[in-house]
Amino acid sequence: MKRLVVVSAGLLGSVAAADNLQGVDRLLCATAEVIACVEQDECYTIAASDLDVPEFLVIDIKNKMLSTTKASAQNRSTPIASMIKSDGNIYLQGMEGGRAFSFVINEAAGNVTVAVSRDGVTVTVFGMCTDADI
Repeated sequence: MKRLVVVSAGLLGSVAAADNLQGVDRLLCATAEVIACVEQDECYTIAASDLDVPEFLVIDIKNKMLSTTKASAQNRSTPIASMIKSDGNIYLQGMEGGRAFSFVINEAAGNVTVAVSRDGVTVTVFGMCTDADI
């Protein structure tokens, strides 16, 4: 677990700056790094495609929906069960397919950190977001 915290802190410092998202209703987020951890094992940096993690995701704040882009051909969408804006961050949570997810999006910087977990496995995704309607 210590390794994940150290790796996570390093990645957060190295993620390129994204856009200011204050007042934006639809976000386009890109995956930068994916780390998978297995219970009683180590954590591994892994390609997004190896875990079927979308490289781009549209977050519709207004309609509380996550979806893949049309170009991805994955045609996936998931409702957001909980959304809170507080202290310059957007917090999103939900559950689907036996997995719980949690997003933290920094509105001023546009950085996103995502945790997805199911029994015995966690996946952490670091990325950046921009206004989807540009």
